[in-house]
Amino acid sequence: MKKLFVKRIVALAATVTVAFSAAACGNSGAAAGNGDAAPAGSEAAEKTNAVYRTLDEIKQGGTIRIGVFSDKNPFGYVDENGEYQGYDVYFARRLGEDLGVDVEFVSTEAANRIEYLQTGKVDVILANFTVTKERAEEVDFALPYMHVALGVVSPDDKVVESLDGWDREEQMIVISGTTAETYLTENYPDIPLQKYDSYATAKNALENGNGAAWANDNTEVIAFAMQSEGYTVGIPELGSQDTIAPAVSLGNTTLLEWINEEIRLLGSERFFHADYEATLADTYGMDYEESLVVEGGGTQ
Repeated sequence: MKKLFVKRIVALAATVTVAFSAAACGNSGAAAGNGDAAPAGSEAAEKTNAVYRTLDEIKQGGTIRIGVFSDKNPFGYVDENGEYQGYDVYFARRLGEDLGVDVEFVSTEAANRIEYLQTGKVDVILANFTVTKERAEEVDFALPYMHVALGVVSPDDKVVESLDGWDREEQMIVISGTTAETYLTENYPDIPLQKYDSYATAKNALENGNGAAWANDNTEVIAFAMQSEGYTVGIPELGSQDTIAPAVSLGNTTLLEWINEEIRLLGSERFFHADYEATLADTYGMDYEESLVVEGGGTQ
């Protein structure tokens, strides 16, 4: 039954600290070692006080800081040897290689992805970041590299197949700062939400029976169900079909343009198909590669 479901995929403390550091170094609007803020008077500067390093500054520094998940197998996680692995991590390493710099992985949670960009803690976010209109007002998204929708997973003995007629005594598990939280709040305001900060805590809550079901990206809940006995994705597609893309600080055009060109070039070698086969095939199998992968920034 789970395989059938898979087939249906189509696929302001920190800121103050940064500002203080910038002033101390005589680089107005930039944190020490973090580069320039959005140009004064620009539209980006009016929307955010984002601090970022330009492409040239990253090259000069010799390291690119990339925010990834550390507990979200098979997309971003730390293995038994303490090494970052997964679909997003595979891509991140290639970015560093082609840019000619080292990659510093920074563990992030869903709720602080935007903050980490705006405060200069990372240069790029590669953490299953779904593109939405609201997020695009706070960060700049590059071209997409994966399809995604929302999904709902629940125990086999009480599979949730519809959100209509929800028992208000039951709670839905979500991760704070995710599209699942936003979607349910806007479309199903009567469903009580049990919110967690990380994938690991949400997973543990479901396993401990602390909620009736868990709503998250369908790729993630399907991976959980396939890796864990006793769970079924009763709702494999919820809401709109979206895409996953890298994100940079609003206004960081030099880095954004380089990443976009890199994604186009990688498409010519079918890089993201190779990424899928190396990191996701063990979970999803080969039948779903074309449903999930976005190659070269397109949808072929």
